[in-house]
Amino acid sequence: MKAETFISDDYRPAEDEPFMNEKQLEYFRRKLLAWKAEIVDDSRDTIEGLQETTRNIPDVADRASEETDRALELRTRDRQRKLVAKIDAALRRIDEGEYGYCEVTGEPISLKRLDARPIATMSLEAQERHERREKVHRDD
Repeated sequence: MKAETFISDDYRPAEDEPFMNEKQLEYFRRKLLAWKAEIVDDSRDTIEGLQETTRNIPDVADRASEETDRALELRTRDRQRKLVAKIDAALRRIDEGEYGYCEVTGEPISLKRLDARPIATMSLEAQERHERREKVHRDD
């Protein structure tokens, strides 16, 4: 078991320190774990809410409105389930020493990008190229 790296609550990764050093990795690990915990808590609240609101509503319009709300909530939960999978993948990359590097170019992903989107797997440039290619293929 590796030693716990101490980082203060006000620590922010900086460009002038070695890329993906222990402090940076621990910073992103904590950020990802906190994000995951928040999503799981929200999901639990939603499930409880959906179970509580399952009732027979006599008015057809009210029932349709409630079913639309439930469908929207379930779609949101599905997106969040996929997000949790991406968070888990990012945590695995941290454990495997691959976190923070573009899966396309192998170059470091900017710290600003990782701070804003800690599940990022591509540098901004590679992501933009990928999106342009996808747009071209969608338009065919």
